[in-house]
Amino acid sequence: MSSIAVSQYSNYQSRVAHNRATSEPAWIRWTLIGITLAFLSVFLFIPLAAVFTEALRKGVETYFAALVEPDAVAAIKLTLLAAAIAVPLNLVFGVAAAWAIAKFEFKGKSILITLIDLPFAVSPVIAGLIYVLVFGLQGWFGAWLIENDYKVIFAVPGIVLATIFVTFPFVARELIPLMQAQGKEEEEAGLVLGASGWQILWRITLPNVKWGLLYGVILTNARAMGEFGAVSVVSGHIRGLTNTMPLHVEILYNEYNYAAAFAVASLLAFLALVTVALKSFIEWKIERDASNEEKLSEQ
Repeated sequence: MSSIAVSQYSNYQSRVAHNRATSEPAWIRWTLIGITLAFLSVFLFIPLAAVFTEALRKGVETYFAALVEPDAVAAIKLTLLAAAIAVPLNLVFGVAAAWAIAKFEFKGKSILITLIDLPFAVSPVIAGLIYVLVFGLQGWFGAWLIENDYKVIFAVPGIVLATIFVTFPFVARELIPLMQAQGKEEEEAGLVLGASGWQILWRITLPNVKWGLLYGVILTNARAMGEFGAVSVVSGHIRGLTNTMPLHVEILYNEYNYAAAFAVASLLAFLALVTVALKSFIEWKIERDASNEEKLSEQ
């Protein structure tokens, strides 16, 4: 028997053994599927349907009137501005941090990883209060900012800073395990062949992690547009000036303007659906690329 036939037969035996080891009665599978679908229906599908239903309850004209209202337009523009600033900055930081952690050994590496995870452990409200402590009227730099006519808290810079803080782990956390799994062999080969650091980054490292990078950017953008806690603390809730979309929804709801509140909320819900769709597409691409590489290695 040839070596190829032996390899194929061993692969077949391993697949059969895996199927036997993980097989279970059909009623268990259907029970688990039913529980999952029931959970998703109660906590995801029904709330999403309710948002769009309430947004369109008073008709399409009322829906679009709420979206083109000046305060709503200002909130949408501010949300897009904060995301447009935070996402590129976090992209640069995430790539640099992931590259340093995955490809190099240095003192303080574990501390850097801990700091990257900090926004996951700290409440967004606490993060907002920290910026108020530092840049507020009675803060560390408050007097200097007032003397030089700079506004951070209750202004756009504070909103951008808070957004950056709560979103900076996403790109780095997606890239670090991916870069670590790929190893350093290709980068070392490029270095031996005379490639510079930038050439290695642009031609080897980034192409290998492009889907993980895009995945991290999508999550960062979704969190930036939907952030409420930290932005709420530093914004001051000034209508038409420092209200983002989530804050504008809260104000409209508290004023019992439910149609307008759900209309703006539907934009955030639509963003969530687009994010999930893009996430699923990227995961499918990653799995397909991994499957193709596995087939090539078997051949």
